[in-house]
Amino acid sequence: MRAVGLTLLLIVCASCTPRTAVQTFTADRYPERLSEWGVVTRVGDRLVLGDGVDTYALNTPLFSDHAQKLRTLWLPPGTHARYHATDTFDYPVGTVVTKTFFYPVLDDVAAPTDDWDGRADSLDLTAIRLIETRVLVRQADGWDALPYVWDGDDARLALTGAVIPVALRESASTDAVTRFPYVVPGRSECAGCHATDHTARAAGHPGAHPLKPVGLAARHLNRSRLPPQTENQLQHWAATGQLQGVPAFQSNDDPPLPANADWQDARAPLSARARAYLDINCGHCHSRTGPARTSGLWLDAENSDLRHLGFCKPPIAAGRGSGGHAYSIVPGQPEASILVFRMTTQDPAARMPETGRSLMHADGVKLISDWVAAQPGSCATSI
Repeated sequence: MRAVGLTLLLIVCASCTPRTAVQTFTADRYPERLSEWGVVTRVGDRLVLGDGVDTYALNTPLFSDHAQKLRTLWLPPGTHARYHATDTFDYPVGTVVTKTFFYPVLDDVAAPTDDWDGRADSLDLTAIRLIETRVLVRQADGWDALPYVWDGDDARLALTGAVIPVALRESASTDAVTRFPYVVPGRSECAGCHATDHTARAAGHPGAHPLKPVGLAARHLNRSRLPPQTENQLQHWAATGQLQGVPAFQSNDDPPLPANADWQDARAPLSARARAYLDINCGHCHSRTGPARTSGLWLDAENSDLRHLGFCKPPIAAGRGSGGHAYSIVPGQPEASILVFRMTTQDPAARMPETGRSLMHADGVKLISDWVAAQPGSCATSI
């Protein structure tokens, strides 16, 4: 019996994979292999997270050609982030954020599903195609962004990005397969989304570092943790000392903190769902401080001005990007609205977002179209 017990113990221990220690690097010596960070590592048919690495989720995530994403966050031991009500939290030097993009596959065709719970240990890599892992690391002078492309058991640093052919079945209800070029942005292109504050440089402060994580803000993170945990993410980080300055929660059901809606939650108001979708997909660029600030079209959650939201607002520059339409949003008329046109078009010179998608997001277009169709008023009168 003792021999049987020892055998079973050895089998169990052989299946255990110890967590690796996370390593940090200065900007002049970034590693060629993702595994050297120790944050996300492939071990056989599983992804293993490093010691102290936490997973997190957003209320409404960014659309990226139907790719699913594993999000991780690691803070150096003994450090903490500072809460901010509207902006990205202030994270300490050495913080590492990763986002791993992948597709579930069936017969070599990508077939995304909605039943993944967001955890690394629930992924069976025999039925997964890993595409890329993006790393954001907080250096002394600000955030730096690095793209890694998966090749076999590890991902390799791809500073100039990559173009990866993908065959995708967008819906379980169809056998149609779409073939498209999945674009991994190069390091210099990361600023297109992560350079969310252009006002410092515009004011003559060239030393200001522009990059920031997009999703690490209260309105995106104010939700329950990934299963099997059920507590609120912000509440958990506050309780563990990883996030300081979080206002007290009134209750688990009614936290007095900003929270975007889940764009797929039919119980939430249509307007809240649409604004959450625009905020995460467009607001990092279209805001008072983003790269598209001069367009006057501000789609971030903070903006409540209808004109800046696009209602009866003519474009700053017409042309192919307008699709022949006069206003960004025409109340009640999504088919006449530039916003919907740019979400729909596949023309690289006109589509929005400019980077991060090769395909049209049909469900997202429907959501925004339904919201525009529900808006009262007319552009015949001023907004």
